[in-house]
Parts: sequence; structure tokens; C-alpha cells
Amino acid sequence: FRPDISTAVAQTMVRGTFKIMFFIAGTRLEIIGSNNIPSDSGVLFVSNHRSYFDILAGFASTKKALGFVAKYEMIKIPLLKQWMDLVNCLFLNREDIKQGLKTILQGVDNVKSGISVWICLEGGRHRRDDVTDVREFKEGSLKIAEKGKVPIVPVAIYGTYELWEKQYPRIKKSRVIIEYGKPIIISELSDQDKKKLGAYTRGKIINMLEDIVKEKVG
Repeated sequence: FRPDISTAVAQTMVRGTFKIMFFIAGTRLEIIGSNNIPSDSGVLFVSNHRSYFDILAGFASTKKALGFVAKYEMIKIPLLKQWMDLVNCLFLNREDIKQGLKTILQGVDNVKSGISVWICLEGGRHRRDDVTDVREFKEGSLKIAEKGKVPIVPVAIYGTYELWEKQYPRIKKSRVIIEYGKPIIISELSDQDKKKLGAYTRGKIINMLEDIVKEKVG
């Protein structure tokens, strides 16, 4: 009867549960750049995608009202779908242009209302050993920030692939780092960068990953 309360409670529960899961895995989540997240509006978080644990890291590392953009097939999973609805997740069908557009428009409504959206623009998990080898971004979903007139916050995720997928199905202790970059204000970019917004955002994330590898890990 009170969707706002249900969503707030569900998000708190999910955030706490995901933190516990990292603890059980013997992994401390290192968070860098939290001060770069605008507090006065919804934002579009854009990150690289290495693991299912990226979603856990995202929810566990920020207190903003937040929903991930998930692949459309997950809408068919009973119970999980209801929980994902409660935590503002959106289901993107890349095969159906009309359905995909509806999802983008829902994302625009969300960020305008203060609910941030998180999307991984590589189109799937990229599991090569070189974390800086980020696939080309799919540009369409960046319309959420453009039409919603909110900042894009680039996010670099390190160590989640080594936590699980690298030795699936075992979970192995890993150093997981999530870094929030300075917000990208689209209206302040050059016309050239606006035309290639995906490449521009991807470049920022790659730069952060290179710095993590060199300064924090190497």
C-alpha cells in the first residue's frame, strides 16, 4: 500500500545483505571517490562490467536511491523480479526497439524523480584478465542522462571477476575496489564529446582502472 516505504525498506535490506555477502567472502569493499557523487539529484552511474558481484558492489557502496538496468530475461524469474522491482531495477530488451525505448523513458523518469540508475554499457560481463580492456560502450542508454538532465558518474570496478567468475563455482577472497569518478555534466562538454558520449565516458573509466592497477594494486 506504500510503495515508497516498501522500496526504502527493500533497498536497505539489499544493501545490508550484500555487505554481509562480501564479509562472508572474506573481502572488504574499498570505496574511492564517494564525494564525487552528487547528493542533490539522481544520477546515471556508468561502469565497466566484470562480474555479477558488480551489482552487489554498486548497492553496497552508495546510499543513494538506486536501481540497476538488467537484461530483459531476468523479468521471467519469479520472486527475483518482484525484488528487483522494489529496488527500482529496469529490464532492458535490446532486441525489441519499442520495448527498449520504454525502458529508457522509465529511466529518465526515475532520475528526474531522484532515483539514480546504474548501467553497464559493455552489453555483458567482460571477463578477460586485463581489467583495463573495456569493450566499446553501447550509446543508447546514455539518453537517460541527456534527457533527464542529470550528471553521468563514471565508475571503475576492480577485483569482482577474481572473487567468483575466475574460479567459478568457488568464491575466493579478492581485493575489490570501486572508484567513483568526477561527474560528467553533458551541457559542459564540447560538441565533439557530446556526439561520442559513450567513448568519452569509457575513456574516463579506463583511465581510472589504469590508475587503480598502477597505484593501488601494482
